[in-house]
Amino acid sequence: MGDLTGLVAVITIFGMPTALVGMYTYYRVRKLRTEERLAAIQRGVSIPIEPDLSEAAHSRRSGILLIAGAVGYMLAFFILGRVEPDARIAGAFGAIPFTLGLGYFIDSMLIRRDARTS
Repeated sequence: MGDLTGLVAVITIFGMPTALVGMYTYYRVRKLRTEERLAAIQRGVSIPIEPDLSEAAHSRRSGILLIAGAVGYMLAFFILGRVEPDARIAGAFGAIPFTLGLGYFIDSMLIRRDARTS
């Protein structure tokens, strides 16, 4: 179990700063886009607004990301389970985001079906 603790510590040490840098970069890019758009509006230039994704597309994207993350999570812990049998128990918790992803796919299909009938 001591080997696994070291691995988790290393992943945490490198993962947290990476996540913070990613969030800051996302914030900075959005801020720069907003400033650029405001400057163009002040000069009187018409900038077309990018179309936002539909509700079905948002659900579909969330489903894809959740299922992909769940499969990767479960695969990683099942591989670790070859060395540490208790890791398979942690891998089973990947079923939670997997079923959430399936729910988003179902939501996406229902939204598209309702849009066709309207």
